Amino acid sequence: MAETEAALRTLAHNVRAARTRAGLSLDELGRRAKISKGALVALEKAQGNPNFATLVRLADTLGISVSALMEGPSEGRVRVVSADAVMPLWVGEQGSEARLMLTTSGPAPVEVWRWRLQPGEEYPSHPHQAGVVETVSVTSGRMILLVDGTEHPVEAGQTAAFDGDAPHTYRGAGNETCHLIMTVHLPPDPAGRA
Repeated sequence: MAETEAALRTLAHNVRAARTRAGLSLDELGRRAKISKGALVALEKAQGNPNFATLVRLADTLGISVSALMEGPSEGRVRVVSADAVMPLWVGEQGSEARLMLTTSGPAPVEVWRWRLQPGEEYPSHPHQAGVVETVSVTSGRMILLVDGTEHPVEAGQTAAFDGDAPHTYRGAGNETCHLIMTVHLPPDPAGRA
């Protein structure tokens, strides 16, 4: 419970700081991110339980990575992150999950995700801001990547890349669990923020 409260406090601080840097009022951020002002006020007070789609819309609107909303200060030059130390940001009804492992810093950050997709279970993703490129590298099993309504089978040992501003869905395929590493390559921040 203490970890969840600490994570909410960090998220609240980071959202407020990013909103202030962007020069946005609560009303304007809510309008752009399609989130109610009440939900934003609660979030900035470290209350509530924002879902994954809300975090993605906030990050996209603020022009930062999802993990930039969630991470505390950097602990040094090298970060080693264990999957069990990171709570899933999405859990499907059949046991699928997505964990944001880390985000690289710099002018064009990269998010590194670890996904597990059960056969037939899918996650429809919110289209990202223009310039975002995603890759999915399947390490075991099979998946179907749907981009703009077109299915692309991706199997163990294969990697697919696509523009993340198009509607896209990840779906487990075959008879076994699909494990994959996804990267989200964010466009450089024109203001120079990381």
